[in-house]
Amino acid sequence: MSDTELTPTTAVPAEGPNLLPLVFEEPRGRGKPPRHLADLSPTERKELAENAGLPGFRARQLSAHYFARLVDDPEQMTDLPAAQRAELVDKLLPRLLDPVSVRTADKGTTVKSLWRLFDNALVESVLMRYPGRATMCVSSQAGCGMACPFCATGQGGLQRNMSAAEIVDQVVWGARQMATGEVAGGPGRLSHVVFMGMGEPLANYKAVVGAVRRLTEPNPDGLGLSARSITVSTVGLVPRINQLTEEGIPVTLALSLHAPDDELRDELVPVNTRWKVAEAVESAWHYAERTGRRVSIEYILIKDINDQGWRADMLADVLQSYGDWGWVHVNLIPLNPTPGSKWTASRREDEREFVRRLEAKGVPVTVRDTRGREIDGACGQLAASEASAG
Repeated sequence: MSDTELTPTTAVPAEGPNLLPLVFEEPRGRGKPPRHLADLSPTERKELAENAGLPGFRARQLSAHYFARLVDDPEQMTDLPAAQRAELVDKLLPRLLDPVSVRTADKGTTVKSLWRLFDNALVESVLMRYPGRATMCVSSQAGCGMACPFCATGQGGLQRNMSAAEIVDQVVWGARQMATGEVAGGPGRLSHVVFMGMGEPLANYKAVVGAVRRLTEPNPDGLGLSARSITVSTVGLVPRINQLTEEGIPVTLALSLHAPDDELRDELVPVNTRWKVAEAVESAWHYAERTGRRVSIEYILIKDINDQGWRADMLADVLQSYGDWGWVHVNLIPLNPTPGSKWTASRREDEREFVRRLEAKGVPVTVRDTRGREIDGACGQLAASEASAG
């Protein structure tokens, strides 16, 4: 398998049983974001500083400011020579995210941010504080090429992959907000990261894995998070799931299934025309078997589309075919509908019946707490609104 990044603009099958989709290509005609220390290993950071005519040890100092102190303002880096601070920050900590809007909900415990990247692409992130933990939901692509019809991001198409540093910078911002007490509830610590914002994470594989490594490396080389507190989602890019299985990073894998049968999933998740339900679930099972990490099956409940009781039974049967329930957990998600969409959330009674059917077959299941509906909480809504206004 090639190391070329896989970024589909639409889910059209390739010819032949072992080929990746021919449309998995990096969008052309866009420059690259500036290099940032979060893109680089500690050795590469030192080399970058030295190539700029600066002492190599300054790179480690900057890493400590960024990852440990959560500081990016050169005026706060008092251990650096005053005359070099601006140059060092410019070389190793260039600005990657410019805030367009920041909205809060849930009494200030949910913070949704819209960011403008260096090339005017728009991405979103959401910081959610719960009792005992705080989770940052990050984007990995500007837009998305998976074309899932119920998703605001998918409706807008793909613009480009994000760099590892652009991904990491969202998390560092969230960690800074928590540390400084900007989120309701006072100062605290960011504990979890989920790759469930804009984009298909495994279609931007190299940058996402690089970001995960930066997030999990100990201070000052990285943010020092536990890999077990990071969740990477995918709609089912089977070769990339298999590749992640071999990485040796025990993140939680979340498979966005949304339907247990190929006929419906072909419509809801077009990449299913290339990798069917059985293939996606089997690759997820192998991930759980190899890593010892329980897989999350994400299932958005859509009224009269995929919320029938018999589909709950079918979902249980599909998952149960791989043995006991220790490897999997089903996470049901009430749809957060986008403006003008024909898709809407399931009725409460249908949601309860779906849960009852899964539980009757012994399937571990929870219904996700929905947040941020009043602030365009569905992924991609803010970016779409801003793009339309512009």
